[in-house]
Amino acid sequence: MFGIPGQSPVTITPAAVRQIRKLMERDNRFGLKIGVKKGGCAGMEYTMDYVDAADTNDEVVEQDGARVLIAPMAQMFLFGTEIDYETALLESAFKFRNPNVADACGCGESIKFKDVEELAAEQDAQG
Repeated sequence: MFGIPGQSPVTITPAAVRQIRKLMERDNRFGLKIGVKKGGCAGMEYTMDYVDAADTNDEVVEQDGARVLIAPMAQMFLFGTEIDYETALLESAFKFRNPNVADACGCGESIKFKDVEELAAEQDAQG
């Protein structure tokens, strides 16, 4: 994982913890796997899927009974992200506050990450 030893790669707000636990219990799942894929008008999109087990290279983050797995190809792009769950009048959704995002589309569904070289340089400077 791209990170700092002893520091969680992502943080999960209490609202997100409650929602993830609720989903895990309702569907009897091991956890929620987060990744990124090409798509959307800004170039990349987050993915979220239920999983029944961790893959060998997944980063597993457990917090207060909620389990989030980070896909290997997404680990560098998600380091430092806060995962939240917001409920509004018309929609409820997971929100990602990601310091690695350089730009996002107007609808908020797709993102553009900083260049890989820039992310690696930031990681080197931190640790």
